[in-house]
Amino acid sequence: MTEDLARLSADLLDAARRAGADSADAIAVRDASLSVDVRDGRLEQAERAEGTEIGLRVLIGSRQACVSASDLTPATMAAMAERAVAMAREAPQDPGAGLADPSQLARDTDSGPLDLCDDAPEPAPDRLEQLARRAEAAAMAVAGVSQVQSSSASWGARRIHLAATNGFSAGYARSGSSLSCVAISGEGTSMERDYMGESRTHAADLPDPAEIGRIAGERAAALQGARKPRTGAYPVIYDERISAGLIGHLLIAINGSAVARGASWARDLIGAEVLPGALSLTEDPHRPRIAGSRLFDGEGLPTAPRTIVRDGVLTGWILDLATARKLGMDSTANASRSTSAPPSPAATNVTLTQGTRSRDDLIADMGTGLLVTSLLGASINPNNGDYSRGASGFWIENGRIAHPVNEITLAGNLRDMLRGIVPANDARDHLSRRVPSLLVEGLTLAGD
Repeated sequence: MTEDLARLSADLLDAARRAGADSADAIAVRDASLSVDVRDGRLEQAERAEGTEIGLRVLIGSRQACVSASDLTPATMAAMAERAVAMAREAPQDPGAGLADPSQLARDTDSGPLDLCDDAPEPAPDRLEQLARRAEAAAMAVAGVSQVQSSSASWGARRIHLAATNGFSAGYARSGSSLSCVAISGEGTSMERDYMGESRTHAADLPDPAEIGRIAGERAAALQGARKPRTGAYPVIYDERISAGLIGHLLIAINGSAVARGASWARDLIGAEVLPGALSLTEDPHRPRIAGSRLFDGEGLPTAPRTIVRDGVLTGWILDLATARKLGMDSTANASRSTSAPPSPAATNVTLTQGTRSRDDLIADMGTGLLVTSLLGASINPNNGDYSRGASGFWIENGRIAHPVNEITLAGNLRDMLRGIVPANDARDHLSRRVPSLLVEGLTLAGD
């Protein structure tokens, strides 16, 4: 299979040269997936999909265009190349467009040591159905759970090959298996919903389905009796299952695309404090068995661990070649690529420094405030960092969980919020983004 994808990529490059491209890169992706949903103890849906897609980017000077297709015939590839070249000739000049210099390309492209692909065979549909049924049964066994909205098990595998006229040609494979359960407690207008889900690159690393279902059921049952909290300024703890989103807002702000456009509240913050001095944010694209790991990026550059924020201070942006050139910097090998669009920067595996106390310790110390377990909607001003999100979770009184709450709006400014975070010690190691529960002081809560 890998050889087939390499051949497809090479054939696309040949077609681009014949069509008149100055340079080009090509990507071939083969996907296979299987998912099973059960409900009320019965199979609700089983779906399997597989296919191969190819993508071509051509460059005429500093003009570029991208095309993609799922038809793999030589005639289609020739037509793709001709269309892409015609589009590129009409495209505007892009001063950042261009392939990597051959001296910049990754030499080590053997992803085997990263162990990203499960050697186990594709699971049978009835095996996934059994896992989903076990999760559903465990959720239904929790007192207060009235129904399970869905219980799902899935598997997927992907092979990718990237090639370019600068001499780069390499690929890799990755797999993933997931279990999830959505439980509902109560009846009528008092129904509350929550979930639990886990994903791993290797199916053997997944937790027991009964644990997935039990946690989903307990979470849903715990939300019964939710009401609005009182309006005011209070400390807020972002539970570990959503806290990575808060760090995600920082990653968006330091993304080279936003910085190059001048549309980022962090655009002037290199060398400035963006987190508390005791905290660092690191990126490691070489963690074994982690979904975001890779030896080379979407432009063939070698990836490497780095520190994005060191002792609270921002050290640099997240860059691909184009944004790096526009900003007069070097790429950080963060290019991400799809078949239908040019490369763009994206972070891989990030880790925030953990604290020394548990989430329960933070709750005990906060006195009165909010534990957020779910977020919805978002209004983030990318230019100044103003932050507003809907939320639900649990009200804290005297350092203890008092009752569930919902229909809340949280408001603050990301600059201030991130500089004051206090981390717990509960980040999960198997996640691509390892971020513990986070205490944030002084957010404004709009409730009753």
